[in-house]
Amino acid sequence: MNMQDLVILPSINFTEVFNTNKGAIYQSDSENCWYIDFAGKLARFDYRNLLKLKKAVYQIDIENLLLNSTKAPDLEIIFICACDHCYVLSILEIIALKELLQGTFVMLELNHIIFDRLHRIVA
Repeated sequence: MNMQDLVILPSINFTEVFNTNKGAIYQSDSENCWYIDFAGKLARFDYRNLLKLKKAVYQIDIENLLLNSTKAPDLEIIFICACDHCYVLSILEIIALKELLQGTFVMLELNHIIFDRLHRIVA
């Protein structure tokens, strides 16, 4: 490998918010965004689009997909308006993404509660 093969990227500091064995979600304060490492890609989302992704995933009726006896493929396409990313996921991937998003928002809420309590003690 020579120097021409290397791509120099700006230094981006990630803070891991939550991870599972299927993926992880990171927060970048310097860029004011979120990165989702899932389904073989690293996708960048602002907070509004992260909420839209959560809503889209939560609206998928997994029970109906599992009980559906038609020969339709067991895939869902998740596309968020005003976002560059699209996911084509199997039922198992949908469940894994839902678990990742649930854990992330629980951690964010916990962080908010801790910050609020500590701020009250100091004030």
